[in-house]
Amino acid sequence: MAQTVIRRKFLVGAAASSAGAATLGFPMIARSQGTTTFRFQSTWPAKDIFHEYANDFAKKVNDMTGGELRIEVLPAGAVVPAFGLLDAVSKGTLDGGHGVVVYHYGKNAALALWGSGPAFGMDANMLLSWHKYGGGKELLERLYRAVGANVQSYVYGPMPTQPLGWFKKPITRAEDLKGLKFRTVGISIDVFTAMGAAVNALPGGEIIPAMDRGLLDAAEFNNASSDRLLGFADVSKVCMLQSFHQNAEQFEILFNRDKYNALPEKLRAVIDNAVEAASADMSWKAVDRYSRDYGELQTKLGVRFFKTPDAILKQQLVVYDQVVAKKSAENALFKEIVDSQRAFAARTVRWDLDTNVGRRMAYDHYFAGPAPATKS
Repeated sequence: MAQTVIRRKFLVGAAASSAGAATLGFPMIARSQGTTTFRFQSTWPAKDIFHEYANDFAKKVNDMTGGELRIEVLPAGAVVPAFGLLDAVSKGTLDGGHGVVVYHYGKNAALALWGSGPAFGMDANMLLSWHKYGGGKELLERLYRAVGANVQSYVYGPMPTQPLGWFKKPITRAEDLKGLKFRTVGISIDVFTAMGAAVNALPGGEIIPAMDRGLLDAAEFNNASSDRLLGFADVSKVCMLQSFHQNAEQFEILFNRDKYNALPEKLRAVIDNAVEAASADMSWKAVDRYSRDYGELQTKLGVRFFKTPDAILKQQLVVYDQVVAKKSAENALFKEIVDSQRAFAARTVRWDLDTNVGRRMAYDHYFAGPAPATKS
């Protein structure tokens, strides 16, 4: 009986103690479950797959933090114009945003080196490798300090080679570009201007209205899915594939640096990992969606695709080198970035070309040749 009484007292005491601890601990738990909301804007129209990528990243952060940090993404123009994103994030008008580094070209030409040009033969994933492991990240931080940008930048999401663009008729020689009212961005402005085009830099959402009104004769944007969603097939039926003007580009996620630094370390770590997860997911989604839309642009919308002639590609390289030499002479940091990329490419592109088998032979074997014999 005595043991029973003692046991009952122990259980009552333990229960009271637990309840007390829960009561004392509850306010701390409530505080830790508070939500910090960041307002982002993308540089893309809401219907573009690029805006979908921005939402994909936000969802990963929102899910991984359990709602402790919530990112809400608005489309281009909701708060500021697409080309005004860097200033808006830097000043804290927006907490962050989603775009491309090359859109900040007007601040410093070197910012276009994260997207414009042949990247010395690197593809976009290799350029991302340079950014993370070859010194690019530190160089970009120096660039942003040089232009007074108060931002935390994440470069992610490798893009496939972008088309030369959409035209009224196939481009068969470099001379066909002369006099064309053409849309592009970044160092590509200088390259196409040197090749004779009359260049106008416009954000993605403004291209089709400009072509529809005759303000542009031709334009490049990015990929089959974006181009289809934005309506390129409504204003042109000819697209020239392959170009060196934007051979290796990536996306950029920006945070206002002060607001980013004010986050707990664990949330900054979640963002670090969410960026890399979003980068991989975006590249996989792109393969599926771009290939599907590439086919349907031809079968459903009557678009004709042509390969850009090698003579034009070679001239792009020559002109790009001339532009880079001029800008390197004017801008020491530009030259430092170019030299860093070139040194990284000399090693990595050689390894890539020597190591990875060309895929055209296998594709032709399975899909372009006669059907393989069936074994009995």
